[in-house]
Amino acid sequence: MILGGLQKTTLIDFPGKIAATVFISGCSFRCPWCYSPELVLPERIKSHPQISEKEFFNFLKERKGLLEGICITGGEPSLNKDLPDFIKKIKKLGYLAKLDTNGSNPQMLKKLIDEKLVDYVAMDIKGPKERYSEFVGRKIDIKKIQRSIDILKQGKTDYEFRSTVVPSLHTKEVVIEMAKWIRGAKRYYLQNFRPEKTIDPKFEKIKPYPQEYLLEIQKAISPFFEICQLR
Repeated sequence: MILGGLQKTTLIDFPGKIAATVFISGCSFRCPWCYSPELVLPERIKSHPQISEKEFFNFLKERKGLLEGICITGGEPSLNKDLPDFIKKIKKLGYLAKLDTNGSNPQMLKKLIDEKLVDYVAMDIKGPKERYSEFVGRKIDIKKIQRSIDILKQGKTDYEFRSTVVPSLHTKEVVIEMAKWIRGAKRYYLQNFRPEKTIDPKFEKIKPYPQEYLLEIQKAISPFFEICQLR
C-alpha cells in the first residue's frame, strides 16, 4: 500500500473519538470535484510525498494512550488486498479503526466487517443510482455500490452515509433522489462542496451553496433517516 499522508490528530473524522487519519493512495473513481487529486491520479501519486509503514506504526506506538482511533481514508483504501493485515496491526496496538470508502469493493467491506476489523464505516454516496457513472467519472458496476449499501444497513458495525453537495451537479431534487435510495439508513450527512484543488479544474471556480439551501435539503430528507445532519 502507498501511504500518501498522515494527519496526526483529528477531532472530527472519527465521531466521538480522538483520532489520527492515514491517507491511502489510489482510487477507482474520478469524481471531478474531488479535492485530493494527489491521492487519486497516478501521475500525481508518483510525485506526492509518501510515508513508510514503519514510520506510521512507530507513530502509533508513540501515541498509545493519547489517541483512541485511526481513520483509514483515501483515495480508496478497499482496493488494497493488504488492507485487512494493515488494520490488524492497527488493532493489535489497541486502536479502534474507521474506514472511509466509496463502496466499490463490497467483498472487502464484508470481509472487514465479518472479521470485526472495523469499528465504524463512512461510505460516500456520490450521486443518484441511475446516473452514478456520470457522477464518478468512470463506468462502474452499480450492483457493487448497492451491495455495499445493503451490507452497511445490516448494522453489523456502526456506520454512516455521506454526500458532498456540489452546485451544478447536486440540486435539491437530485439529493432527495439519493436519499430515497438509501432511506432507512442510520445516519446520513451532507457536507458542502469546497472549491479547492479539484481533479477537474473547472470545479475550483464553483461557488458553494448557501447554508440556507443545504438546510432546506436536509429538512426535506430528514424523515428518511434516524439522523440526518449538515457537516
